[in-house]
Amino acid sequence: MHQTQQLMSTATLLHRVRSGDARAKERLVTIYLPILMRWAKGRLPLHARSLAETQDLVQITLIQALDHVDTFESYREGAFLAYLRKTLMNLIHNEIRRPQTRYADGGLRPDDLPADESALSRDDWLQYEKALDQLKESERESIILRLEFGLSYGEIAAAMRKPSANAARMSVSRALVSFAAHMA
Repeated sequence: MHQTQQLMSTATLLHRVRSGDARAKERLVTIYLPILMRWAKGRLPLHARSLAETQDLVQITLIQALDHVDTFESYREGAFLAYLRKTLMNLIHNEIRRPQTRYADGGLRPDDLPADESALSRDDWLQYEKALDQLKESERESIILRLEFGLSYGEIAAAMRKPSANAARMSVSRALVSFAAHMA
């Protein structure tokens, strides 16, 4: 199934999960496990991988999200993917903050940043996350879907219920302008 079609069925599947449909829960795992695995690859620093492998964190993310699906509300398909991303990032950060991943003085080691984020300084990464948190939900979703998950504008349009790929492109562009203002 094409990724856009998968995203388009998320709201229905979430509704079915809330109603106790185990097959809908399995379907969501089938859809989102490979997406999260691709995104998470390399985000857990090497020194923390013996504590929890990336695949374990992705599975925990899905379990936690689906166990709390009754408290999750969204009117757009892309919001669930953004919610999963935030849950996974929290788990990764928790692994990084474990006592055995720090120096004796409590400071972070140089490799405490996830592998593919090491090009950014720790301060830059924290500023990036803080700026994301300051955006409107729709702006945050469009940036995450485009920059972090690499969705096409057509896929973003379907996920965010935009009328066209061009409308999604404009939404991402506006979100990036707002994001840049928070980064300054």
